Amino acid sequence: MSQILVIEDEKNIRENILEILENEGFDAIAAENGSIGLHLAQEKLPDLILCDILMPVLDGYGVLTALRSQSQTATIPFMFLSAKTAKIDLLQGMKLGANAYLTKPFTLDELLIAIAINMTKK
Repeated sequence: MSQILVIEDEKNIRENILEILENEGFDAIAAENGSIGLHLAQEKLPDLILCDILMPVLDGYGVLTALRSQSQTATIPFMFLSAKTAKIDLLQGMKLGANAYLTKPFTLDELLIAIAINMTKK
């Protein structure tokens, strides 16, 4: 069973994503901020990471930068899920090494298609 780490500070969004992933048969784990998420990623080495950008303690850009700088986490597929919709934000995420960038709100189909595409990249 594939494991997906969800790093999202908004409790309702985090819980909704976890429920969706579990209903789709994924082993889903979650973190409420970037610092906890980074620690979980290093400890669990999930198959995919879904991460918000605007979070307390450590933002999504910081999480991705830290993950890409460490050999054990550098190749974990990483997707941003963000309310930041400007092209510059998407470009910043991709420049840092994100595999995908979904803007909130997103549909169930958009999320599942992006996950399916990025699960094959590891």
